[in-house]
Amino acid sequence: MNISQAARATRLPAKTIRYYEAIGLITPDRSANGYRSFSDTHIHQLTFLARARALGFAVEDCRSLLALWEDRDRASADVRRIARAHLDSIEAKIADLSAMRDILGHLVHTCAGDDRPDCPILQNLSSSD
Repeated sequence: MNISQAARATRLPAKTIRYYEAIGLITPDRSANGYRSFSDTHIHQLTFLARARALGFAVEDCRSLLALWEDRDRASADVRRIARAHLDSIEAKIADLSAMRDILGHLVHTCAGDDRPDCPILQNLSSSD
């Protein structure tokens, strides 16, 4: 199938598919006229990559996961290690966002929001601590 058919089948933009090819994540076949030709295996790889990216895995993690998926002798511990590191990163981001929410919520609550010039939000942003 050609790139537009592959894009429809995987719900990925053709630009993304070209990018994945450019960075070596996939290597579609080429016909005599130079057009890309995607097999069922390529479609599975692209679908796999789309799902991994939707879960927020970095491109290099996707490369590792794809290699592990294709390796029937893989150890699930290797897959788990990548997923665990990504989960830890997500949990750290959630904790950071929660802390930001709490601080900003407190500042919004303490700001009168009236015509006076004093504002705890601006005071906090300009403080050096």
